[in-house]
Amino acid sequence: MAEVKFSFKTQMYKQLKKNRGAFFGFIIISGAVFVSFLGYLIAPDNSPNADLQTVEIQAKKPGYTQQFLKIFTHKMIEGNWLTHFFSGTKNNFKLMPIKGYKIKGDSLFVNKFIDDDTSIIQYYSISKLTSNHVGDIKKNIITKKFWLGTDKFGRDILSRLIIGTRVSLAVGLIAVLISLTLGIFLGALAGYYRGWADQVIMWLINVTWSIPTLLLVFAITMAMGKGFWQIFIAVGLTMWVSVARLIRGQVMAIKEMEYIQAARALGLQNSRIILHHILPNILGPIMVIAASNFATAIIVEAGLSFLGIGIQPPQPSWGLMIKENYNFIITHNPMIALIPGFAIMLLVLAFNLLGNALSDAVDVKN
Repeated sequence: MAEVKFSFKTQMYKQLKKNRGAFFGFIIISGAVFVSFLGYLIAPDNSPNADLQTVEIQAKKPGYTQQFLKIFTHKMIEGNWLTHFFSGTKNNFKLMPIKGYKIKGDSLFVNKFIDDDTSIIQYYSISKLTSNHVGDIKKNIITKKFWLGTDKFGRDILSRLIIGTRVSLAVGLIAVLISLTLGIFLGALAGYYRGWADQVIMWLINVTWSIPTLLLVFAITMAMGKGFWQIFIAVGLTMWVSVARLIRGQVMAIKEMEYIQAARALGLQNSRIILHHILPNILGPIMVIAASNFATAIIVEAGLSFLGIGIQPPQPSWGLMIKENYNFIITHNPMIALIPGFAIMLLVLAFNLLGNALSDAVDVKN
């Protein structure tokens, strides 16, 4: 019976299927992608940046339930469904926390919530709150449950965690794309052509690598300014050196193989040899370092946001959420700061597990 020979991709896939860590990492990453894609559709607070603030209920513990009076402002909500999908829906109402209510004629009496021990009675004209009959006023009374509690501004932590997932994945994706583009281009040039090109690129790599990552990110951020897109570029420009060194070594090893020598003998252009014959054969190591850089980018972005030079408020970021609420770690409600920390840890762990599994899968010795 003839021996069945499996392709490299098939062998790698079989190795990944056997690895429980890879399966766990894939499930976590897939869940994060799913949550970030739906975003405002599944977030309890679908206002832009999940920034609906109710200071009376600040720093509440997970599972907190509160009754609200919804007071409409009658402002028109601008934007189409695409804007609402990606950026949220601007509120045409405000929420007032209450402890109870009573209807008398055309008046609504509510106990406005101030804190756990204090409330004041206020009354409103039902005809002004709603243009319809008295029975419709009950539609203005809603009860919300904050599954993960509220932060120091009274915002829903679950909603900000969901929207913050977009930031973490976007930073990782764009930073990895930037680092791979620069790293593959420069590493391939250095490894294939050698000579002065190799010397110049290696000098640039060594200089860049000698600068601490955070200091380099600080410098790039200060030069470009603080903001959403600036942090993507800053993180990406600090991670290309590891990619370039890896690609350089891989290209140097592969270009001496017989099939590359044969391609040269046939007169194929150097660019075609690199793109069609060398790079496809080093996709395994590229995927491994891409997963590693993805995890690194998430940590760096969280650290920068915690220090105040990353994502700027009110846009949600896991690192920024820790910064805003870390004081509560030593008080009665540490979970509001620990929850985004757990999210960072879980997502980074997932990428590291997937990266380790990819490393084992592309190892031809296994």
